[in-house]
Amino acid sequence: MVMSRRDYLMTSGLALGGAVFSASIGTAEDNVGPRRARLSLNENPFGPSPLALAAIQDQLGELCRYVDSRADVLSPAIAAREGISFDQIVLGEILADLGLHLAKTGPSGGEFIYSEPGYTALVDAVAPGGGVVAGIPLNHDLQNDLPAVAAKVNARTRAIYLVNPHNPSGTVSDAAAFTSFVREMSKSTTVIVDEAYLEFEPDFAQRTVVNLTRAGENVVVFRTFGKIYGLAGLPMGYAVAPKELATALKHAGIGARDRENRLALAAAAGSLRDGNYIATIRQQVAGEREKWFQLFDVLKVRYAASRGNFVFFETGRPHEDFAAALGKTGIDIGRSFPPLDTWARISIGLPHDNEMARGAVAKLLG
Repeated sequence: MVMSRRDYLMTSGLALGGAVFSASIGTAEDNVGPRRARLSLNENPFGPSPLALAAIQDQLGELCRYVDSRADVLSPAIAAREGISFDQIVLGEILADLGLHLAKTGPSGGEFIYSEPGYTALVDAVAPGGGVVAGIPLNHDLQNDLPAVAAKVNARTRAIYLVNPHNPSGTVSDAAAFTSFVREMSKSTTVIVDEAYLEFEPDFAQRTVVNLTRAGENVVVFRTFGKIYGLAGLPMGYAVAPKELATALKHAGIGARDRENRLALAAAAGSLRDGNYIATIRQQVAGEREKWFQLFDVLKVRYAASRGNFVFFETGRPHEDFAAALGKTGIDIGRSFPPLDTWARISIGLPHDNEMARGAVAKLLG
């Protein structure tokens, strides 16, 4: 049975102060006015784990206190999870800061290679530091084109930035080939792998490249709690990085503990303790994603083999027109991703939102 976010919280037995604590954020059903389905930002609409919500509740009485070592319950949890030391952990949603730091500390004109179209928070930040962006088109299957990326690496390359599974296509690279590629490229430059969506994969532990960082390779792995963990409203992520780079980032003020949010630290740490919740979300997302794939097959439209909490498909019309048409039906979808201007990305929402969106897409493309 597929549950709504509220149903999950109610059946989880998370009673706080005599009532179920749902972070006071409400559900779509609580909204006043015409109902809209927000399927644009790859959020997890089922919300955080009950253990995350309980951790937030526990911290409410400490909001008058600044964050100190005792409040940082997240770093020990990360260290235990990743099998690394504290000096390799950099807290925060640091992609932009990381890109700017690498650009400023490298030779002027250093190149940052990434897959295009893609998520650009890191590469958008390099220009002020003198960095240059080199975009490599996705291959025919809308995957990271690893041979093309390798061919682009040269003496000016400062870093390679890859998202796996990719955003917006959702495609995931073959595990063995990807690990081999990252290992080889890290001999020449820093390789940054954004694994924001990798935990939607059941074999996440076999696909992550954090083992390369652990082994001393020049590899940075970034994770966020804003996707499968449902904590977009309490931004928190972290990078696992080579010790030298992690130390340099901290000296530059990036990832400083006292700049973080006490509630976000607690909620993220609580999330890591709840493997059952993540398995449930993963299963529900996969089921809803498969319904989209079945629709695309019926409509005979091309689509990416997404493994994230979103789908990406060809509409045959300008994205602006397609998004506007869906908007009129109460469905908000993601932005356009040039040069794939006739493709659309739609996030996986609550089941009734997905059903509504599939019905609207069927009418537009049928």
